[in-house]
Amino acid sequence: MAILINKDTRVLIQGITGNVGSFQAKVMKDYGTQIVAGVTPGKAGTSVHGIPVYGFVEEAVAEHPIDAAFGFVPGPFAKDAALEVLQAGIPFLVITTEGVPSRDMIQIIHYAKQKGAHVLGPDTAGLISPGKCKLGVHPNRMFMEGNVGVLSKSGALSYEVCKNLTENGIGQSTVVGIGGGPFWGMTQATVLKLFQDDPETKVVVMLGEVGGTMELEAAETIKNHLTKPVVALIVGRSAPEGAQMGHAGAIIEGKEGTAVNKIKELEKAGAYIAYRPAEIPRIIKSLGVL
Repeated sequence: MAILINKDTRVLIQGITGNVGSFQAKVMKDYGTQIVAGVTPGKAGTSVHGIPVYGFVEEAVAEHPIDAAFGFVPGPFAKDAALEVLQAGIPFLVITTEGVPSRDMIQIIHYAKQKGAHVLGPDTAGLISPGKCKLGVHPNRMFMEGNVGVLSKSGALSYEVCKNLTENGIGQSTVVGIGGGPFWGMTQATVLKLFQDDPETKVVVMLGEVGGTMELEAAETIKNHLTKPVVALIVGRSAPEGAQMGHAGAIIEGKEGTAVNKIKELEKAGAYIAYRPAEIPRIIKSLGVL
């Protein structure tokens, strides 16, 4: 089953004619993702890797059923591109763009709620349901089909963790990168609830970091909504207060955002705590649920 995407998901790529969009569209298509259309203003009537290109999203939607959109659009234009997708009624949008202005992202999130749509990102590597569909830039070889759901703010950290899982014979149902913030479409709590409702997912791995309070909200969700085991890893344990660690959302302000506090709250909520990626496969195997 997986969450958000599966082998039947029909995808539109915004910015498909650019160098990055064209390259990644081919990689995703070769993986098995059903990319049915691309959109680049001024390029209507052309094609990329056999994928028809339209000038506007509404033109593509008029010709193809579309379940998800993936945007390779520069930051200053990300808002207009996102609103075009949402206005066309596409229920799921992945924004991989870095540097989307905070005001623009807030407007995107607000409009998505009005339309009943999911937005993943910004600054996300995307997501992959191994063996089924990929909407992102994940290195294919590190992933294997299975029953562990993974969510992470960091794309690179999710690659490392999934490489460890795969090498230990533990496959993944869906791997979701929620992005670097500081404002997110889908949060850890949202994704946790989706994994709880997914019959294919037996265990959830949550990869967090210092800064903000999202992991504290996730702890409340684990405590109140999840019956499946959750293994949590919080990186940045040695970061001093006031530091920013990589992502825009990883700024430590006050004690709430420290790794120590987040680990304490997750442990109280019933999560199994890992302190390095290599520990996660051992913890999962000890649970006896796969």
